[in-house]
Amino acid sequence: MADHYQLNLGSLRSSITLTLHTHHAARIWQGRAAREGVHSIMGMAGYISVTNLIKQTAAQDDPYADWAIVQLEEKLMQAKAGMLELTQQLDRIRQDLPTQIDMGDNLNIHPVTLPLYIGSQLGFLAVYLLTDYDTLVRQTLLAHHTALIGRIDMEAWIDDGAHLLRSLFGQAQRYRHAGVTRDDMAANNARALAAIEKMGFPPMDILEGHRRSQFAPPIIRRGAVAVDDADALAEDAKEPSATVDEPEDDA
Repeated sequence: MADHYQLNLGSLRSSITLTLHTHHAARIWQGRAAREGVHSIMGMAGYISVTNLIKQTAAQDDPYADWAIVQLEEKLMQAKAGMLELTQQLDRIRQDLPTQIDMGDNLNIHPVTLPLYIGSQLGFLAVYLLTDYDTLVRQTLLAHHTALIGRIDMEAWIDDGAHLLRSLFGQAQRYRHAGVTRDDMAANNARALAAIEKMGFPPMDILEGHRRSQFAPPIIRRGAVAVDDADALAEDAKEPSATVDEPEDDA
């Protein structure tokens, strides 16, 4: 009976937002535009755009894109472990707080809320890392405000956390579109030779498709059409309209 009806299903959509409480995290999100004498710094929107492109290219059977996803996933896991270590160090410091004192969360009275348009899992993982950094900054500022740590330690914790995110963005910024497929590499044609000259030879297990990231997309062969409801949530990254005030955070 169902065969007699045409099911016109649309794409899945979900409204997702991000709330940040510190200027430090908001500046990481925004990055910095280049100006005379000052180089640009990639922000979260730029990182998301790159990971969206890498995902789309990996779906077209580009081994270099698959290699980039593996490298970014490894970098994300390293950054997550580094952020956790910083948080645990701070938690040990906070244990010095007298038990008679009950200290609540250090929250901004006017946080910024940003819409998220992310088409890759690597993008979401980076946003999760940014929220961990936002929490770390809040707790660090509060620890300094309540005399649990000095200014030098406070600045070191905040800078170390920011370095983890900027190092991740730097990894993404080094990606270059190869414009080849595994068939090109097997044929050793002009496109393959140009890609190898520019970016080197990818690891054999990645080239042969034996090692792919858990977040790599299905490969769409020529003439095939893939439909994935999970990927229907994906949209191109858009630059959010968010401004960052210059004054430093205070607990």
